[in-house]
Amino acid sequence: MREILQKIQVHVPFYLLREKLLQRVIGDGMNPEISFNHIDLERYQAADFREVADRLVDSGLSVTFHAPFMDLRPGALDPRIRQVTVDRLRQVFDLIPWFRPRSVVCHPSFDERYYISTETQWLDNSLETWRTLLADIRGMETIIALENVYERDPMPMKLLLDALASPQVRFCFDAGHANAFGGAPIGVWMDALGDFLGEIHIHDNNGTADEHLPVGDGNIPFLELFSLLRQKNLRPILTVESHSEQGLQRMLENIRTMELLDRKP
Repeated sequence: MREILQKIQVHVPFYLLREKLLQRVIGDGMNPEISFNHIDLERYQAADFREVADRLVDSGLSVTFHAPFMDLRPGALDPRIRQVTVDRLRQVFDLIPWFRPRSVVCHPSFDERYYISTETQWLDNSLETWRTLLADIRGMETIIALENVYERDPMPMKLLLDALASPQVRFCFDAGHANAFGGAPIGVWMDALGDFLGEIHIHDNNGTADEHLPVGDGNIPFLELFSLLRQKNLRPILTVESHSEQGLQRMLENIRTMELLDRKP
């Protein structure tokens, strides 16, 4: 499995990494996508983050971040909510110089059921938020990867990425979210946003809930997705999002069995 682990990032919550899994992650050569939530950012001190960062940097592993998202609204109509969102996200961005992550995955949090008749305001406010955070990483190699969740189709994300027009802001395609909450086929997402693609989140479901199953245990056409990546010569960061050790082992086994990382165009 080590050959597969060398090619992907693996979702790991910070608290588990700090309290339990750091030595194993390093020993197994597991490139972590470290997820942070508000509890982590309130509980741990700078020295805790720095200790983990130093160990990972010394190991030579590739690191990516997943920023907090619960309750946060980067495009909120209320400026106070936007400011709280920026403040919370900035706590993670402040860790970038220590960890040197390749990407910071963030949720733009557009939902057509929520921003009814306020799509333009959402876009304008979102631009203000991401431009503020972009200024924090100017000159760094880290990218911001904006992830789809409840977006039904690529258009809201495309409008946002077109307007930002920055090589440091890319698209993170979450295949599970697109299948459970979206309404557009994978090919439509790739045609619209392939030029912006910086990362893919890999997990499966049956189209009715965000189950985070191993690939091949749901109905997402991953063979089609990876074929499209090869046809378009796209090389995004690949992150597997398993929520249990057993799920991760089956995820890796299925990736190997399906030859997702080895097939030719």
